[in-house]
Amino acid sequence: MYEHNFPSKRYHHTLAFLKKHIDPKEAILDLGISNPFSDIMKAEGYGVTNTQGEDLDIDRSAVTSSNAGVVTAFEIFEHMVAPFEVLREIKASKLVASIPLRLWFAPAYRSKTDLWDRHFHEFEDWQFDWLLEKAGWEIKDREKWTNPVKKIGLRPLLRRFTPRYYIVYAERAHAGGEPRQ
Repeated sequence: MYEHNFPSKRYHHTLAFLKKHIDPKEAILDLGISNPFSDIMKAEGYGVTNTQGEDLDIDRSAVTSSNAGVVTAFEIFEHMVAPFEVLREIKASKLVASIPLRLWFAPAYRSKTDLWDRHFHEFEDWQFDWLLEKAGWEIKDREKWTNPVKKIGLRPLLRRFTPRYYIVYAERAHAGGEPRQ
């Protein structure tokens, strides 16, 4: 379905989950620069606008000025110092977000060549749920899946059975976007 060396299992799960909850007619703000998955969403008929690479911890204007009814955030929040602030300021009524889960047998991801490609957070599912709820979102659906690698060893074996990705569909828990007290 997806060519090149794209992570087709992750993309397949993500696209199926998106289609389950979001109508292609709904405008989407995708957090993060244009990427292979935003191209897949566009090819599937979704109207997607991406942020432009600004540091969303510091400059949230793309989020606060967007009139999109849906925000997608695929493997973005783990790179942020303060994802709570962005989640609170989203004006959209729907959110589809995925994260890599914290693995007890592997350290947090840290690129040795790219200073921006690092995980500040690797959440457990309950932590991400709590973050979303505290920021005013009500989770309506969630899924997890594994991400096996074609290597030999204990960690690759554990990756066959341990979920690596977590995706949620959430809606604003109440009018106005203000979190419950």
